Amino acid sequence: MPSRIELICLQKGMKMTEQRRVVAKVLSEAKDHPHVEKVYRRASRLDPRISIATVYRTVRLFEEAGILERHDFGDGRSRYEEATDEHHDHLIDIQSNKVIEFHSEEIEALQVKIAEEHGFELVGHRLELYGVPLDKD
Repeated sequence: MPSRIELICLQKGMKMTEQRRVVAKVLSEAKDHPHVEKVYRRASRLDPRISIATVYRTVRLFEEAGILERHDFGDGRSRYEEATDEHHDHLIDIQSNKVIEFHSEEIEALQVKIAEEHGFELVGHRLELYGVPLDKD
């Protein structure tokens, strides 16, 4: 059964090698926002012959095709997630590097209001919040 990302690749007319299928599967199943080295570790469990260079090339190809979005969450590594039409923002735990996706209608409305107050029509944005967990004492 093809993964979500493999199906998108096929719809875009991309040639799917076995190794591209493995990378597509790993990225489709990711619940986090993995960096390339993490994608490589997961992919090599499925296909020990896959190289890190192949993973880098495939991730770059998927990004250039608009299938993946690249993020820089301040830890020095590009992180990736499947591109979707559904907008969301990110909260990053700077201690664990865990990324929490969220959507807030209040924030969305405030951004539009701020843009309008400055004479702009908002056409897009990216919001990343960085924090540490609160002490629960």
